[in-house]
Amino acid sequence: MQWRCLRTGMFTIDNNYDSGIGKKDTEFSYTHQQINKTIPRCIIITGMSGGGKSTALKVLEDIGFYAIDNIPPAILPQLIDMLNTHEAAINNGVAAVIDVRGGVLLKGFESVTKALRDKLPLVRVIFLDASDEILIRRYETTRRRHPLGVDLPLSEMISKERAMVAPVRELADIVINTSHLSIHELKDAILKSVGIIDTEPSVIITSFGYKYGIPSDSDYVFDVRFLENPFYCPSLRDLTGMDREVQEYLLKFSETVQFYNESLQFIKLVLPLYRKTGKPQVHITIGCTGGRHRSVAYAEWLAKHLSDEGEKCIVRHRDIDKDKEKIGDVIAG
Repeated sequence: MQWRCLRTGMFTIDNNYDSGIGKKDTEFSYTHQQINKTIPRCIIITGMSGGGKSTALKVLEDIGFYAIDNIPPAILPQLIDMLNTHEAAINNGVAAVIDVRGGVLLKGFESVTKALRDKLPLVRVIFLDASDEILIRRYETTRRRHPLGVDLPLSEMISKERAMVAPVRELADIVINTSHLSIHELKDAILKSVGIIDTEPSVIITSFGYKYGIPSDSDYVFDVRFLENPFYCPSLRDLTGMDREVQEYLLKFSETVQFYNESLQFIKLVLPLYRKTGKPQVHITIGCTGGRHRSVAYAEWLAKHLSDEGEKCIVRHRDIDKDKEKIGDVIAG
C-alpha cells in the first residue's frame, strides 16, 4: 500500500517505512551482519607497552571479536582450532594481543603467523608504537609498572623493549603510531587497517512505560507523558504507536511537533560529542505511561530520521504488549 508523506517543519513521516514488525518480535535492527561458517580472520595486536594495545583489543571486542589478551604465540594456533564452534569467533573473528609479556616465547612469532595464514582466510599483524616521550608520559600518568620490571629507569626499559620487539615490527602488516591519536581516532585507524566496518548500532532507541520502570542503562530519557494520549480515543486504544492512525493523531497537536523537533536538535548535537569521547553507543529512551502509544511513535520517528542521516540505529519497544490484555478488557467492557 502506498501512503502519502506527512511533513511538518523539520519532521517527516514516510509511510513506506518498514517498522520491522514480525522481525524478531518487536525489535528491529537497521543494520545487518552476515554470519560466517568458519573463523574469518585473526587480528594480532602487538607493539610497545603503552602503545594502546589494550584499547585496540577493546575496540575489536566491542564489535564482536573473540578477544584474547597476553597469549604466548605458540598457543594461538591451537586456540584457534578450539574456537571453531564459538559464536563470536565464527561470526567476527579472533583478536589477540601478543607482546613482551610473552618473554622468550615471542621468538616464535614468525612461525606462528605463518601457520595461522595457512589455515585462516585473513591474518593481520598490527604493531602499535609511540614516541619514547609519549610512552614515558603515559606511564607517569597512569602510574603503571612497565612489564619488564623496575630494575632500570623507565627510559632504559623502553629502549630494551624496542630492541626485543624490533623483529616483530618488521613482520607487521600495519604500524600505527598512536602518539597523538585520541581514542576515537585510534578506533577508526584500527577498523580501517583491517578493512572492517563497525556494524554495531551506534544509537539504541528504546520506548518504555513509566509504570514498568525506566531502563537502567539509559543515557538520555525523554518523557512524553505530556502529549495527548491516544488511549482515550476508542478507535485508537487497541492500536500502538507503530500504527499510522496513532501517529497521525499525535501530529495533529502542535506540541508534539515542537517537542519532537527541538529534542531532535538536542540529540543531533550530543551524538558527535559522545563519539569524541570514544563512547561506542548512546542509549536514548522515551517513556509514556504504558509504553504503547506515544513513546512508541516517538521512537519510530527518531529511528527513521537518524537512520536516514546515516546513523546505525536499533529500536526496541520494551513494553508495547504489556497492557494488551488490559486494553482488551476496557474495550470489551
